Amino acid sequence: MNRVSPATSIYCTWWTFIDYTLCSTGEFLMATISIQRHMLIFHGQLLRMPMRRILLNHVPLILCLIYPSIFYLFSIILYPCDTTQWDFNEKLCGLANCYLLFNPILSTFDWVFNNGVPIIVTVFANLALAIRIILQKRRFHRSFTWHHQKRMATQLFLVSTLYIIAWIPCVIVALVHLLGYRDFLADIQNDYLLDLNYLVCFFLPYVCLSQHPKLAQWTIKSHWRQTTAVPN
Repeated sequence: MNRVSPATSIYCTWWTFIDYTLCSTGEFLMATISIQRHMLIFHGQLLRMPMRRILLNHVPLILCLIYPSIFYLFSIILYPCDTTQWDFNEKLCGLANCYLLFNPILSTFDWVFNNGVPIIVTVFANLALAIRIILQKRRFHRSFTWHHQKRMATQLFLVSTLYIIAWIPCVIVALVHLLGYRDFLADIQNDYLLDLNYLVCFFLPYVCLSQHPKLAQWTIKSHWRQTTAVPN
């Protein structure tokens, strides 16, 4: 019995295109926001001028949205392939995109640049931010500005930690595979680690709500009223 339904090459092609694009877009956005948070907290003056704000803030975010779509459009949708390589008995159609199977240079670039680099940047950017916050805390501990900056940093830490937990295991195993050790945790990767990516989809709304207590309370109360309401 097929695990993929409908078991067609068109479905697998578009499914993987959408999945890869959304995942990569999220990773690039997280890495970019992690870097930009440094500027917002410690170098806010850089973003006061409209042109600098466009170049340092808007343009990188737009590129994060556009680049993954273009890359996977050419790598998946427009890549020349006979479409007979899909495995309809495996999740994500067996990860059998032609560029992953037959183009080692492109597949390596995809895993390293589109997955590994954003996660590494996210990790080190947040570590650097934590260190800078610890060093600056003594100076700005009692100021209103520091309290606001601390809140922004906390929000970033929570969201980035979710991305790191979801992606680090998968990226590490994939990079080991690219080094030639194809059997290293292969079954665990396919059956479990790839599913960790969906943690972002499931828990990101709750992480965001946790930083807005009033909104969370309103949401809970509204849901409680709906579930306890008795129709006339």
